[in-house]
Amino acid sequence: MRALQLPVATGDGHEASLVARIPDSPRSALLWLPALGVAAKHYIPFAEAMAERGIAVFLHEWRGNGSSNQRAGRDCDWAYRELFADIAASEAAMQAHASGMPRILGGHSLGGQLACCSLALAPQRARALWLVASGAPYWRSFPTPTRWWLPFAYRFLPWLADCRGALPGRRVGFGGNEARGVIRDWSRTALSGRYAAVGMDIDLERALSALRPDVRAVVLDDDWLAPPGSLHFLLGKMPCASSSATTLGAAELGLRADHFGWLKAPDAVVDVLLRAE
Repeated sequence: MRALQLPVATGDGHEASLVARIPDSPRSALLWLPALGVAAKHYIPFAEAMAERGIAVFLHEWRGNGSSNQRAGRDCDWAYRELFADIAASEAAMQAHASGMPRILGGHSLGGQLACCSLALAPQRARALWLVASGAPYWRSFPTPTRWWLPFAYRFLPWLADCRGALPGRRVGFGGNEARGVIRDWSRTALSGRYAAVGMDIDLERALSALRPDVRAVVLDDDWLAPPGSLHFLLGKMPCASSSATTLGAAELGLRADHFGWLKAPDAVVDVLLRAE
């Protein structure tokens, strides 16, 4: 297995490293998008478990996290439009190491959502979507009593980000230090149930409805941030896709089956995603 860090440059001044774990004889290449506020390095155990099973994994770094040369603030802001450009830059960086291999696009939480939207922008990028602990944040897709208070949170967080210049996610317990433009785009989807990105004319909802990938999803039994209804609402935007979802509990994981715990013991998740490979 080769461990690489590939330079990624978007063209607007943003630079980061693409962490890669590449087996000696890879059969597919996976570009993995992290959860909001989570640095790529936290997915290395997942990438290594995948590589041991023959999948070359490339861990994207979100702008503002980890190896990124930018940090969100009053004078440094971005939104989904820039994040989509960063994903395309990571795809370009992985090309030399994944040429000719079947491509998979996947992600955790927000990473899963933006993987779907990114594939909608360019359906030729991948043949499959892999989602873990992911789903649309639309408040009506959550069970009670969570749905009762979510709309207030979805309005409060963009307001707080605007007041502070960036969302202090570590303090409020949601994400990291997040750009206010990202939080605005995210909260718009959370309140309306529709994906859109400021500054992009494409109809993401229509583009999603035309996708036909093989979608494999993992739901975690004790994950209130991405409950089954949230995932099914997201999958419902891709009616032409072939989708399957598997729920994992503490017995399968060997620890609490919540939104982030699986990162410490990813083998059960890897087993599900590779079940038909």
